Amino acid sequence: MNKRYNEAKKLIDSTKLYEVEEGIDLAISTSKTKFDESLELHLKLGVDGRVADQQVRGVVVLPNGTGKKVKVLVIAKGDKATEAEKAGADYVGAEEIVAKILNDNWLDFDVCITTPDMMGVVGRIARVLGPKGLMPNPKSGTVTLDVKKAIEDVKAGKVEYRLDKFNNIHVTFGKVSFGKQKLMENYEALMSAIIKAKPAAAKGQYIKNVSICTTMGPGIKLNARS
Repeated sequence: MNKRYNEAKKLIDSTKLYEVEEGIDLAISTSKTKFDESLELHLKLGVDGRVADQQVRGVVVLPNGTGKKVKVLVIAKGDKATEAEKAGADYVGAEEIVAKILNDNWLDFDVCITTPDMMGVVGRIARVLGPKGLMPNPKSGTVTLDVKKAIEDVKAGKVEYRLDKFNNIHVTFGKVSFGKQKLMENYEALMSAIIKAKPAAAKGQYIKNVSICTTMGPGIKLNARS
Protein backbone atom coordinates (compact mmCIF):
# COMPACT_ATOMS: atom_id res chain seq x y z
CA MET A 1 0.00 0.00 0.00
CA ASN A 2 2.82 2.45 0.94
CA LYS A 3 4.53 1.88 -2.40
CA ARG A 4 1.33 2.65 -4.34
CA TYR A 5 0.63 5.67 -2.14
CA ASN A 6 4.13 7.07 -2.62
CA GLU A 7 3.98 6.53 -6.39
CA ALA A 8 0.66 8.40 -6.52
CA LYS A 9 2.02 11.18 -4.31
CA LYS A 10 4.89 11.81 -6.76
CA LEU A 11 2.33 12.66 -9.45
CA ILE A 12 0.55 15.23 -7.30
CA ASP A 13 1.97 18.72 -6.77
CA SER A 14 1.26 19.45 -3.09
CA THR A 15 1.88 23.18 -3.62
CA LYS A 16 -0.69 23.50 -6.42
CA LEU A 17 -4.41 24.24 -6.27
CA TYR A 18 -5.96 22.09 -9.00
CA GLU A 19 -9.14 22.99 -10.85
CA VAL A 20 -11.93 20.54 -9.98
CA GLU A 21 -11.94 18.70 -13.30
CA GLU A 22 -8.16 18.34 -13.28
CA GLY A 23 -8.16 17.17 -9.65
CA ILE A 24 -10.80 14.49 -10.26
CA ASP A 25 -8.91 13.34 -13.35
CA LEU A 26 -5.76 13.03 -11.27
CA ALA A 27 -7.53 11.13 -8.49
CA ILE A 28 -8.88 8.62 -11.02
CA SER A 29 -5.57 8.18 -12.85
CA THR A 30 -3.57 7.64 -9.65
CA SER A 31 -5.96 5.02 -8.23
CA LYS A 32 -4.11 1.73 -8.60
CA THR A 33 -5.80 -0.49 -5.99
CA LYS A 34 -7.49 -3.78 -6.85
CA PHE A 35 -10.84 -2.53 -5.53
CA ASP A 36 -13.09 0.30 -6.68
CA GLU A 37 -12.00 3.18 -4.48
CA SER A 38 -14.37 5.86 -3.23
CA LEU A 39 -13.77 9.56 -3.80
CA GLU A 40 -13.80 11.65 -0.63
CA LEU A 41 -14.35 15.39 -0.26
CA HIS A 42 -12.69 17.19 2.65
CA LEU A 43 -13.54 20.82 3.47
CA LYS A 44 -12.28 23.27 6.07
CA LEU A 45 -14.95 25.88 6.80
CA GLY A 46 -14.62 29.37 8.26
CA VAL A 47 -17.29 28.87 10.90
CA ASP A 48 -17.33 28.10 14.62
CA GLY A 49 -19.33 24.93 15.10
CA ARG A 50 -19.42 25.46 18.87
CA VAL A 51 -21.91 28.28 18.25
CA ALA A 52 -25.46 27.12 17.54
CA ASP A 53 -26.11 29.58 14.69
CA GLN A 54 -22.92 28.56 12.86
CA GLN A 55 -23.68 24.87 12.53
CA VAL A 56 -23.48 23.42 9.01
CA ARG A 57 -25.45 20.24 8.45
CA GLY A 58 -27.70 18.88 5.75
CA VAL A 59 -28.38 16.20 3.19
CA VAL A 60 -28.19 15.97 -0.57
CA VAL A 61 -29.17 13.21 -3.00
CA LEU A 62 -26.21 12.79 -5.34
CA PRO A 63 -27.36 12.69 -8.99
CA ASN A 64 -25.34 9.52 -9.64
CA GLY A 65 -25.57 7.93 -6.21
CA THR A 66 -22.62 6.87 -4.07
CA GLY A 67 -21.89 3.53 -5.71
CA LYS A 68 -22.29 1.88 -2.34
CA LYS A 69 -24.98 -0.61 -1.40
CA VAL A 70 -26.58 0.96 1.65
CA LYS A 71 -28.17 -1.24 4.32
CA VAL A 72 -31.20 0.48 5.85
CA LEU A 73 -32.72 -0.30 9.24
CA VAL A 74 -36.22 1.05 9.94
CA ILE A 75 -37.52 1.10 13.49
CA ALA A 76 -41.29 1.30 13.19
CA LYS A 77 -44.55 -0.48 14.00
CA GLY A 78 -47.81 -1.35 12.29
CA ASP A 79 -48.53 0.23 8.91
CA LYS A 80 -45.20 2.07 8.87
CA ALA A 81 -43.30 -1.19 9.39
CA THR A 82 -45.23 -2.71 6.47
CA GLU A 83 -44.50 0.40 4.37
CA ALA A 84 -40.80 0.05 5.18
CA GLU A 85 -40.72 -3.61 4.13
CA LYS A 86 -42.45 -2.83 0.83
CA ALA A 87 -40.09 0.10 0.17
CA GLY A 88 -37.03 -2.15 0.38
CA ALA A 89 -35.69 -1.65 3.91
CA ASP A 90 -33.06 -4.28 4.73
CA TYR A 91 -34.20 -4.64 8.35
CA VAL A 92 -37.45 -3.64 10.04
CA GLY A 93 -38.28 -3.97 13.71
CA ALA A 94 -39.26 -2.23 16.93
CA GLU A 95 -38.37 -3.01 20.58
CA GLU A 96 -36.84 -6.37 19.65
CA ILE A 97 -34.33 -4.81 17.26
CA VAL A 98 -33.46 -2.12 19.81
CA ALA A 99 -32.76 -4.93 22.30
CA LYS A 100 -30.56 -6.67 19.72
CA ILE A 101 -28.51 -3.50 19.25
CA LEU A 102 -28.19 -3.01 23.01
CA ASN A 103 -27.48 -6.60 24.01
CA ASP A 104 -25.55 -7.92 21.01
CA ASN A 105 -23.98 -4.64 19.83
CA TRP A 106 -25.55 -5.41 16.43
CA LEU A 107 -24.78 -2.63 13.96
CA ASP A 108 -24.99 -4.31 10.55
CA PHE A 109 -26.62 -1.30 8.85
CA ASP A 110 -25.53 2.03 7.37
CA VAL A 111 -28.60 4.19 8.00
CA CYS A 112 -31.30 4.06 10.67
CA ILE A 113 -34.73 5.55 9.93
CA THR A 114 -37.55 5.81 12.42
CA THR A 115 -40.98 7.38 12.89
CA PRO A 116 -41.53 10.19 15.45
CA ASP A 117 -43.62 7.95 17.73
CA MET A 118 -40.69 5.53 18.12
CA MET A 119 -38.13 8.12 19.23
CA GLY A 120 -38.70 7.21 22.89
CA VAL A 121 -37.70 3.63 22.12
CA VAL A 122 -34.80 4.67 19.87
CA GLY A 123 -33.56 6.97 22.67
CA ARG A 124 -32.47 3.85 24.58
CA ILE A 125 -29.76 3.22 21.97
CA ALA A 126 -28.71 6.85 21.45
CA ARG A 127 -25.40 6.28 23.25
CA VAL A 128 -24.66 3.38 20.88
CA LEU A 129 -25.82 4.99 17.63
CA GLY A 130 -24.70 8.57 18.33
CA PRO A 131 -20.91 8.03 18.26
CA LYS A 132 -21.28 5.96 15.06
CA GLY A 133 -23.24 8.72 13.29
CA LEU A 134 -26.26 6.40 13.05
CA MET A 135 -28.74 8.17 15.34
CA PRO A 136 -31.92 9.18 13.44
CA ASN A 137 -32.42 12.93 13.20
CA PRO A 138 -35.24 15.06 11.72
CA LYS A 139 -32.65 17.37 10.06
CA SER A 140 -31.23 14.50 8.03
CA GLY A 141 -34.70 13.20 7.13
CA THR A 142 -34.30 9.99 9.12
CA VAL A 143 -37.06 10.78 11.65
CA THR A 144 -40.14 10.96 9.44
CA LEU A 145 -43.63 9.68 8.75
CA ASP A 146 -42.78 9.37 5.05
CA VAL A 147 -40.78 6.18 5.53
CA LYS A 148 -41.05 5.18 1.88
CA LYS A 149 -39.46 8.41 0.60
CA ALA A 150 -36.73 8.29 3.25
CA ILE A 151 -35.74 4.77 2.17
CA GLU A 152 -35.86 5.67 -1.53
CA ASP A 153 -33.67 8.75 -0.99
CA VAL A 154 -31.06 6.78 0.95
CA LYS A 155 -30.99 3.99 -1.63
CA ALA A 156 -30.74 6.57 -4.45
CA GLY A 157 -27.58 8.06 -2.96
CA LYS A 158 -28.52 10.55 -0.25
CA VAL A 159 -25.51 11.63 1.78
CA GLU A 160 -25.35 13.70 4.94
CA TYR A 161 -22.72 16.36 5.53
CA ARG A 162 -21.97 17.86 8.93
CA LEU A 163 -19.21 19.68 10.76
CA ASP A 164 -16.81 17.77 12.94
CA LYS A 165 -15.38 19.40 16.08
CA PHE A 166 -12.58 20.96 14.03
CA ASN A 167 -15.05 22.68 11.63
CA ASN A 168 -14.27 20.22 8.84
CA ILE A 169 -16.66 18.28 6.62
CA HIS A 170 -15.76 14.84 5.27
CA VAL A 171 -18.10 13.10 2.81
CA THR A 172 -17.87 10.45 0.09
CA PHE A 173 -19.23 11.41 -3.33
CA GLY A 174 -18.81 8.39 -5.61
CA LYS A 175 -16.51 5.68 -6.93
CA VAL A 176 -13.49 5.80 -9.26
CA SER A 177 -15.43 3.59 -11.70
CA PHE A 178 -18.03 6.37 -12.17
CA GLY A 179 -15.63 8.25 -14.43
CA LYS A 180 -14.93 11.97 -14.48
CA GLN A 181 -18.31 13.25 -15.71
CA LYS A 182 -20.45 11.53 -13.07
CA LEU A 183 -18.00 12.40 -10.31
CA MET A 184 -18.03 16.04 -11.43
CA GLU A 185 -21.84 16.07 -11.29
CA ASN A 186 -21.84 14.59 -7.79
CA TYR A 187 -19.14 16.99 -6.62
CA GLU A 188 -21.01 20.04 -7.95
CA ALA A 189 -24.28 18.92 -6.32
CA LEU A 190 -22.56 18.41 -2.99
CA MET A 191 -20.60 21.66 -3.06
CA SER A 192 -23.70 23.60 -4.11
CA ALA A 193 -25.63 22.22 -1.13
CA ILE A 194 -22.82 23.05 1.31
CA ILE A 195 -22.45 26.59 -0.06
CA LYS A 196 -26.24 27.15 0.24
CA ALA A 197 -26.02 25.93 3.85
CA LYS A 198 -23.70 28.81 4.81
CA PRO A 199 -24.96 30.19 8.14
CA ALA A 200 -26.03 33.84 8.11
CA ALA A 201 -23.86 34.36 11.19
CA ALA A 202 -20.68 33.17 9.43
CA LYS A 203 -18.28 36.01 8.70
CA GLY A 204 -15.28 36.18 6.37
CA GLN A 205 -14.20 33.38 4.06
CA TYR A 206 -16.66 30.48 4.30
CA ILE A 207 -14.71 27.78 2.46
CA LYS A 208 -11.13 27.88 3.70
CA ASN A 209 -9.80 24.94 1.72
CA VAL A 210 -10.98 21.96 -0.32
CA SER A 211 -9.29 18.69 -1.08
CA ILE A 212 -10.27 15.35 -2.52
CA CYS A 213 -8.68 11.93 -2.29
CA THR A 214 -9.41 8.31 -3.07
CA THR A 215 -9.87 5.84 -0.21
CA MET A 216 -6.16 4.90 -0.17
CA GLY A 217 -4.73 7.87 -2.04
CA PRO A 218 -3.03 11.15 -1.12
CA GLY A 219 -4.91 14.44 -0.90
CA ILE A 220 -5.33 16.70 -3.92
CA LYS A 221 -5.91 20.38 -3.09
CA LEU A 222 -8.58 22.10 -5.16
CA ASN A 223 -9.14 25.73 -6.07
CA ALA A 224 -11.87 26.76 -3.58
CA ARG A 225 -14.34 29.42 -4.65
CA SER A 226 -16.67 30.85 -2.05
